[in-house]
Amino acid sequence: MRGRALLASPRWRGALAVLCGALPALAFPAPSWWWFAYVALVPWLLLARSAPTGRRAAVDGWLGGLGFMVAVHHWLLPSLHVFTLILAALLGLLWAPWGWLVRHLLGGAPSAGRAAAALLVLPSGWLMVELVRSWEGLGGPWGLLGSSQWQVEPALRLASVGGVWLVSALVVAVNTSVAVLAAHRAARVPALAGLVAVAAASSAVWVWSPRPETAGSIRVAVVQPGVMNGLGGVDKRFAREEELTRALAGRDLDLVVWGESSVGHDLADRPDLAARLTALSRQVGADILVNVDARRSDRPGIFKSSVLVGPEGPTGDRYDKMRLVPFGEYVPARSLLGWATSVGKAAGEDRRRGERPVVMDVGHGLRVGPLVCFESAFPDMSRHLTREGAQLLLAQSSTSTFQHSWAPEQHASLAAVRAAETGRPMVHATLTGVSAAYGPSGERLGPWLGTSASATAEYEIPLATGTTPYARLGDWPVYTALGVLALFGAAGAARAFRKPAPERQGPPARTAHGSPARPGR
Repeated sequence: MRGRALLASPRWRGALAVLCGALPALAFPAPSWWWFAYVALVPWLLLARSAPTGRRAAVDGWLGGLGFMVAVHHWLLPSLHVFTLILAALLGLLWAPWGWLVRHLLGGAPSAGRAAAALLVLPSGWLMVELVRSWEGLGGPWGLLGSSQWQVEPALRLASVGGVWLVSALVVAVNTSVAVLAAHRAARVPALAGLVAVAAASSAVWVWSPRPETAGSIRVAVVQPGVMNGLGGVDKRFAREEELTRALAGRDLDLVVWGESSVGHDLADRPDLAARLTALSRQVGADILVNVDARRSDRPGIFKSSVLVGPEGPTGDRYDKMRLVPFGEYVPARSLLGWATSVGKAAGEDRRRGERPVVMDVGHGLRVGPLVCFESAFPDMSRHLTREGAQLLLAQSSTSTFQHSWAPEQHASLAAVRAAETGRPMVHATLTGVSAAYGPSGERLGPWLGTSASATAEYEIPLATGTTPYARLGDWPVYTALGVLALFGAAGAARAFRKPAPERQGPPARTAHGSPARPGR
């Protein structure tokens, strides 16, 4: 009885919705309870289905979305402060329609038909939320539910067929089935059928999906200098990177990768730094991919650029970062939201965007596709580089601002999903950790360089040929989800159209002896 009274209280119910929405964050690194993702949504689903009205279910969806966004982005609080909560509240609104759908399909005593529809409609609705919030201007696709399965081999195989989207959809379908089983046993047949269907689909993908065919290997080294703050931090970092790289001489490397913002001066303005990098490349016997975070001499503004330097100097291959971190690298609508710089660590000056992706030739026939920072979270970017001929994907990153949070490990895990989606190995190189490498099936290669390390790591990277279904077909699970929702909406509209209108009641009949309401009149 006390539990029902708490649920009847809007305040307590709202707090519970926030808590339920935050639970899935435990499936991501650092906790990495990947198995928890398959039941983490169940409390949220049960809460929304028990809402007394559709409007209250929408509020449960909104508050759950707020809790989820705060939980997966909590490491932003020291930088953005209260603005983190404002953004989470706005993005949480995306889950309001999803909460309404939960009650509409699972509320009360759902029939077998409604339960079966929920197994298709609720995962589709969740995918629409993930799709919309994946827009760069809304913060990008950080914390997509399917990304929590980065170390699960069957899930990575699913990603090779339908990307992270397919994994997210199946995870939500499992949660929905468990919620139906917990709430209404009369609908256990479709719920069990849903679990069997997910297991059958995973097994079919395991057997049928093509595996990357290995085609030789290369040796890649990552240089991670560690935290270099304070006066002269940029120059200290460069000196440490130079020292670590020099120690790689004689290791028979094909490529050396430095992290994001590893060089703080434009190389055209600082020929002395270009000369030092050229000498390093010659000494190590491999090209060096650095990342320049500086005002360019040939164009106005500050760019973050991946620049390749070989034994003869900068090769001319340059990639300017295209997708920028909102507030971290630019302030959206600065004239309206510029005040964010006074309450947090928002960018004082907007970085400039690059115009196109670039595939670089680093010699020996090896072609690499660089990405910078949170661009590794976008499935379409790595897929495009793969279709353009990249044999190795590279992410240059820096999470030094969030050194003691879950962010570095979460960021490093994304490269495993991108590798599995594309069938191409991926290296994640950072300034301060976590640095990592993954094979063409998303398998982890060697140890991570943690956030306490100032060191190098060398990886034997297997190359692969062939194309994954996801690289060929793209985001087909998203389009399928759109079709499911469209059919569901059309079916609801058709039912409403066929429903006969209620008969109009005429006024009560009057007789000579009066009416029931006024006898004798």
